[in-house]
This record gives sequence, structure tokens and C-alpha cells, in this order.
Amino acid sequence: MNKTELVTAIAEQAEISKKDAEAALKAFADVVSAALKNGDKVQLVGFGTFEVSERAAREGRNPRTGETMPIKACKSPKFKPGKALKDMVNE
Repeated sequence: MNKTELVTAIAEQAEISKKDAEAALKAFADVVSAALKNGDKVQLVGFGTFEVSERAAREGRNPRTGETMPIKACKSPKFKPGKALKDMVNE
């Protein structure tokens, strides 16, 4: 499902216009992104949790040359599904 299909599905489910559904989806993405950028975590009970994990610096290898190279530490967003979502998917 791409963004256009998601917007259409949201509009039909919520019985709102596609324009309103797209605005709501954009607002959701913006709010979650801003929260993660500030180091907060977003919990949606029954759906899941969006949070930031920290990756430590490590040594990697260039696959082309086999040469060892440093990989910097970084932060990465992650999503952990909630129990209700897991159960629904596994039915």
C-alpha cells in the first residue's frame, strides 16, 4: 500500500474527504517525527510504540575492497508493535 492508497482507505474508513485524510496523515507523521527528534517516545496502546534507539560506533568493512572502516554512532527510529497488533496479524 502506498501513500495514495492509504489516504483513500483512511478517507473511506473515517468518512471524510481525501484532502482531510491526507492532512491528518501528514500531521500524524510530522508530530511523530518531531517527538522522535526531541528524544520522546510515542505510544499508541494496542498499536505500538515509536522510539529512537542509539547505535554504537563500530568497525565495518567495505564490501568492494574488504578494507576496514569506522562507522559512526547514530540514532535510528524504530517501531515496536503492540500485542493487539501482533495478535491481529497472526490470526
